[in-house]
Amino acid sequence: MIKHRFLTLSAFICGLLFGLGLLMAGMANPAKVLGFLDIAGLWDPSLALVMVGGIVVAFIAFSLSKKMPHSLLQTKFNWPDATAITKPLLIGSTLFGLGWGLVGLCPGPALVLAGSGAIEGLLFVVFMLIGFRLADLVQARLS
Repeated sequence: MIKHRFLTLSAFICGLLFGLGLLMAGMANPAKVLGFLDIAGLWDPSLALVMVGGIVVAFIAFSLSKKMPHSLLQTKFNWPDATAITKPLLIGSTLFGLGWGLVGLCPGPALVLAGSGAIEGLLFVVFMLIGFRLADLVQARLS
């Protein structure tokens, strides 16, 4: 029971730090994100620094964790088995990119906005969940 509470508290703290980081970096501001994606207009390159910083931190963390038998919280790592580039991966990536480019949000920042009560975030999350369900239905139909 104590371990479960510690894991829950750790997850909460990590989520809180991630959300604060998104807010501080401007990633939860759709206008800032769209400014970054507007390479033909008034391009705002500042989010490139956020992405590079995230990639560097993730690279170091993953490199170190791959050498460890278990996490710092004594839980098992669940590394993905699939590494191939598949048609569903390409379709999903394309849909993700189109959605990000159209509204300036992806799931992380949308959840931060939804948590703050912003209507843009709430709508995004609702439609994201609908999209998850539709993807499951299409995949089940194709199988």
